[in-house]
Amino acid sequence: MEKKGFDNEKYLKLQKESILQRVQLSGNKLYLEFGGKLLYDYHAARVLPGYDPHVKIRLLQELKEKADIILCIYSGDIERKKIRADFGITYDSDALKLIDDLRDWGLEVSRVVITRFDNQPSAIQFRNKLERRGIRVFTHFFTKGYPTDVDLIVSDDGYGANPYVPTEKPLVVVTGPGPGSGKLATCLSQLYHENKHGIKAGYAKFETFPIWNIPLKHPVNMAYEAATADIKDFNLIDPFHLQAYNETTVNYNRDVEIFPVLRRILEKITGEACVYQSPTDMGVNKAGFGIIDDNVVQEAARQEIIRRYFQYSCQYIMGVSEKDTVQKTELLMNELNLHPEDRKVVRPAREAAQEAEKKQKGNEGIFCGSAIELKDGTIIKGKNSRVMHTASSLVLNAIKHLASIPDQIHLISPNIMESIHGFKKEIFNMKNISLDLEETLTALSISATTNPTAQIALEKLKELRDCEAHMTHIPTPGDEAGMRKLGINLTSDPDFATKNLFIK
Repeated sequence: MEKKGFDNEKYLKLQKESILQRVQLSGNKLYLEFGGKLLYDYHAARVLPGYDPHVKIRLLQELKEKADIILCIYSGDIERKKIRADFGITYDSDALKLIDDLRDWGLEVSRVVITRFDNQPSAIQFRNKLERRGIRVFTHFFTKGYPTDVDLIVSDDGYGANPYVPTEKPLVVVTGPGPGSGKLATCLSQLYHENKHGIKAGYAKFETFPIWNIPLKHPVNMAYEAATADIKDFNLIDPFHLQAYNETTVNYNRDVEIFPVLRRILEKITGEACVYQSPTDMGVNKAGFGIIDDNVVQEAARQEIIRRYFQYSCQYIMGVSEKDTVQKTELLMNELNLHPEDRKVVRPAREAAQEAEKKQKGNEGIFCGSAIELKDGTIIKGKNSRVMHTASSLVLNAIKHLASIPDQIHLISPNIMESIHGFKKEIFNMKNISLDLEETLTALSISATTNPTAQIALEKLKELRDCEAHMTHIPTPGDEAGMRKLGINLTSDPDFATKNLFIK
């Protein structure tokens, strides 16, 4: 049973109160830059056991009578087809998915803003797609003079060049997929227009990490550095807060670097002294007050850093990440005296690969092993074979264990296996006919229609959600997608499961 380190309900109550208080202090019109993931915030759920990955949506549901939602997306991310790693989809697809997900929760995105728009063909196509589905889209351009020429920034040629996005409610949540989506620029552009219309409005920032009121070198904050190593973010003591209040708080480099400029921009827009003395002042985050067992969250955060190390190591040999990203996570691991093998499933997975090699001694090929830790701490192993991938054997072995089904009993009919193998070989002309995880799950569901034992095992799949797993080789797309859909936290060693360059 997973230990709980975070009180979700306490956090939700405090967070709602903090935001409503800031709305009141801002003259009943607040633009709230909403960072991080609105839904499926699995990073937060992993490092803060007990945290609901959908808590931000629950928060918005409680505020929906007072809140409009603006969704920002950077045109450059649309143009270069930037991928959101946890879903394997592009940022523009993620934006569409987010709009659909919000609707499922009874929330509407009132407007979409394409930021730093430069007439990119893909961005124009994205705008057309939304507008033809009845969603209002605004295009904002790169702000002239940003970030040094405040007089130009705060003028009709700067923020004034952007169209005003009309809103009605006292709270305007400005969100977007990924960092650099243009949320801050959209907030400031809106403040400029509001003040020109004689409306007093304020700005605040809601970002879960880093957590400002826990130590700089707390594993939870270090796990955030690991999560953002690819974009070179790092945490530091907020020097402005320390100077103003003699109080040590934690922020991250981009907010600290931009604060002097941001303060001048806010003062130029409003014509008044800025109410914020530090980047920490701008925030409304209460996540630190939700921690109820520091030992639990510290250990969870250490495990997350190791996960990120494996993630970046694999991305490096795939050509996606740079070497310095891997080195940054290695430095964080060294600071906490962590090793890859401190992840419990790593050694058993490697042992499974060695067992597969011994069993098939003399056969050519690459031998892959895998392991999964079930909720009760049991470790289950899997290995590849001529008929299925290691991810497939791992999942079948795990649900057999959970259903108390003897190992020698087949969950998938041999006739079904032979039929799929023959189909892949004769119809698709595929050299590798072993089943990946998605294919195996489909075969299992077919077997379950006539095999009661397979049906019992099938029902155990949901118990694998949030379990930890490791593979000795980078998963194929079908294995990765299957693991992701099952909700398994998968890592792998940075080795390929085949010598082929093209993998499908």
